[in-house]
Amino acid sequence: MPKIRVLIVDDAVVVRKMLSDTMNLDPDIEVVGVAANGSICLQKIPQVNPDIVSLDIEMPEMNGLEALDKIREKWPKLPVIMFSTLTQKGAVATLDALSKGATDYIAKPSKAKSLDEGIELIKSGLIPKIKAICSERSGLDIPSNLPKPKPQIEDPEDPNKMKGVKRFHRVDVVTIGVSTGGPNALAELLPALPANFPVPIVLAQHMPPNFTKLLADRLNTKSELTIKECENGDILQPGHVYIAPGDYHMVIEQNRNDVVAHTNQAPQENSCRPAADVLFRSVAKVFGRNALAVVLTGMGQDGMHGCQHIQSRGGQVIVQDEASSVVWGMPGFVVKSKLADTVLPLNKIADEIIMKCQTGRLASQIAGYKEVK
Repeated sequence: MPKIRVLIVDDAVVVRKMLSDTMNLDPDIEVVGVAANGSICLQKIPQVNPDIVSLDIEMPEMNGLEALDKIREKWPKLPVIMFSTLTQKGAVATLDALSKGATDYIAKPSKAKSLDEGIELIKSGLIPKIKAICSERSGLDIPSNLPKPKPQIEDPEDPNKMKGVKRFHRVDVVTIGVSTGGPNALAELLPALPANFPVPIVLAQHMPPNFTKLLADRLNTKSELTIKECENGDILQPGHVYIAPGDYHMVIEQNRNDVVAHTNQAPQENSCRPAADVLFRSVAKVFGRNALAVVLTGMGQDGMHGCQHIQSRGGQVIVQDEASSVVWGMPGFVVKSKLADTVLPLNKIADEIIMKCQTGRLASQIAGYKEVK
């Protein structure tokens, strides 16, 4: 299989060398060029024909955002990973880049205490993303015969009662797990839901601190729903979307007549915090058969075991299809574990959510949809 051809764009000589040296050690990757700014990057692309570009944001002469605009004009399908800082300014610029068509982003190893630590961050963060995005099989190492996971489930649905029964229960909560490609997927999905959406939505997007608050604020301006970064103790309300804050898990609990969201910094799961599995388990425990899980584009297998909990209690699972996913890791693992009830392209998922949330409710509660008899 040919090596993945990478073009590195960064104004810092030290960073270019560290990225080049580290990537060239990987047998699946070849650094075919480097550039010190966006202008040189645009000259290099037709010369070296990269499969993917690692693009710094802050550079002289032509910065990363300006270069990204030009790349999307000339090479609309060329994957671009933004190399950004974890500052507030870096978070704003990164979300701007994603809205302009960047494929994904990676945080600069600026807080690394040593060169070795910086190299390790590149190996564990940037290189897996490059391989996932450039692989013809976006799910990478998802075996076709993946066995159905069997985590410990508390109080599962009685299998005898579920035999031959289609699980079309009333939906009282929607829970979403998403990672790579998530901000743009959510920017398409959430604005397609009506203002009178009848249930709350709880959402785990793999992002660091600063990013999730900005993401929530941006999505809120585009949607008829109320979208916010979750705060510890939030009472879930219909028509509201609660996004787990970066570096915090989000769980929900029943508190008398209310369902309350809590945040914590328990250990990472699937190398993630927030993790969809953590959120999905809590949703399954509180809502059981009345839960609807949605797994969107993303790397890894976070959400797979959580979907097992949802499904074992009689809940439903919708998964984004491979063709519309940036990376078909998270959704792919759910599908190949035989946990998905429905697999759809991104542009069909909002309608499916609305239809499922309409079951058991009057048609007037969701505008534009006929009552399901």
